[in-house]
Amino acid sequence: MSTTKVQAKPVAVERRRRFDRRWAGLALLLAAAIYAPFQLVPFHVFQLTMVLVYAVALLGLNLLVGHAGQISLGHGAFFAVGAYAAAVLMDRWALPYPLTLPLAAAVAFVLGLALGVPAMRLRGLYLALVTLAIAIFLVPLLKRFEELTGGSMGLTLAKPQPPAWSGLAEDQWLYFLTLAIAVASFLLAASLLRSRVGRALHAVRDNETAAEVMGVRLSFYKTLAFAWSAMFAGAAGCVYTWVIGFVSPDSFTVNLSITLLAGLVVGGLGSLSGPVLGGLFVMFVPSISQDVNDAAPGVIFGLLIIAVMYVAPTGLAGLAGRLIKKIPRKE
Repeated sequence: MSTTKVQAKPVAVERRRRFDRRWAGLALLLAAAIYAPFQLVPFHVFQLTMVLVYAVALLGLNLLVGHAGQISLGHGAFFAVGAYAAAVLMDRWALPYPLTLPLAAAVAFVLGLALGVPAMRLRGLYLALVTLAIAIFLVPLLKRFEELTGGSMGLTLAKPQPPAWSGLAEDQWLYFLTLAIAVASFLLAASLLRSRVGRALHAVRDNETAAEVMGVRLSFYKTLAFAWSAMFAGAAGCVYTWVIGFVSPDSFTVNLSITLLAGLVVGGLGSLSGPVLGGLFVMFVPSISQDVNDAAPGVIFGLLIIAVMYVAPTGLAGLAGRLIKKIPRKE
């Protein structure tokens, strides 16, 4: 047997062990997620539901920022588009709520595609300013079209009710709906990143010049990254409307976009577990900051971000990975 084959065998065994451990961990996590709503009070079930909503939104932002290397400070705008698309379809046209999900995602996808075309010529701070401008002017735009969006008062909607055969309470039904959509979204994103599109996005992120020399169409993949990112945000916004039962322009200010980006960086860029950890951050840290100091929650929020970045510069996902590697393994 050659030396190369002898060396390749332990590598293959180690890869298989990593694969098995990963799937075992995912199965355990999914089992815990299914078990949780039956043990928690309704408010805590609602909090976990919102964590999943934000995780789906951050999954889209991660495709754009973490995997394509494009900065965006306007992701909250696409989230709002999905939320309002679902709200308008349900309130004005009485469309059944299951149909609003693909339509809201499609509307956000088209908008992301349209905005991605001019944005593909920009990079760095210039791209950040353009996306920030989108988030800034969205709120007054929503208030202007009062007949459609409800203006400053927003729209109040009936939440999806659990079918009689399920035996679930309303909060549990909304949780499981959101969990199913989150699992499907993560599987779709993982499949996308393993495909040719994912490899092209990584090439654009690492070195645009080298990627172009290798035949990667920069304009096409940058625009596609914006569209996919917006689609996931739109889907998350739609589910947000189901869960909250109310939308208003003041729920989607520029602070939402900044908080989402901060949550992704804290969770871990370029990692599939980063959006989940970021969702926990977006859901709980602002409320913790408010409880610690009512006068200056923003100061506490900023200090917490600095502390996390000091301890885990690659995000919480990177920190967890380093800790796992330090665990002694049995031969």
